[in-house]
Amino acid sequence: MTGLAAHQITVSYGRQRVLDRVDLHIAPGETVGLRGPSGSGKSTLARVLALLHASDTGHVTLDGQPVVGVRHRLPAALRARVAILFQSPRAATDPRLNLADLIAEPLRATGTPKHEASTRAAKLADLVGLTPDLLTRRPHAVSDGQLQRACLARALVHQPAYLICDEATAMLDASTQAHLAAVITDYQRQHAAGVLLITHDPALLARWATRTVDLPVNH
Repeated sequence: MTGLAAHQITVSYGRQRVLDRVDLHIAPGETVGLRGPSGSGKSTLARVLALLHASDTGHVTLDGQPVVGVRHRLPAALRARVAILFQSPRAATDPRLNLADLIAEPLRATGTPKHEASTRAAKLADLVGLTPDLLTRRPHAVSDGQLQRACLARALVHQPAYLICDEATAMLDASTQAHLAAVITDYQRQHAAGVLLITHDPALLARWATRTVDLPVNH
């Protein structure tokens, strides 16, 4: 079965079980909305699906193939098929890198030649609405919205088949939020990408999600 899927995922932190045998499937080209109260494990599920966090039990499949391992224990080509955009761009970026290097970082990590990485980074920066003068700045010298635009460009740099947005627009003003949503929607149409949209915003879910899944709190 094509798609990115969680099968009976259980995750605990100490004695606290945050996910209990959760199933979720994102088909190519589909936008799945995920909602639930604070503490229901939405961000943990996002990290499991993004191949960043190992579950205690259950497994993830990518286009029907079970994924064994997380992070750098997986082949780079497999990791690159799923990207994640976090809520806080400042927590997700290296403050020492300028925005151009930040966007190109995943390409350099996989051995892409420097010139090619810089060219692709510049194209994506333009796509997300970053002007060339901003690319020489470091995170402290740009706004949250500008930094999140750079994070979106970085997320798209390997042309992922699946994009997970974990409250990715929660800290942004309305115009930046609308612009990023438009960029993601255009990318999704061009590449038939599946999107997981985690948000507390019912209007955003109604506008964007193909269908919505509720995640209950585990007690």
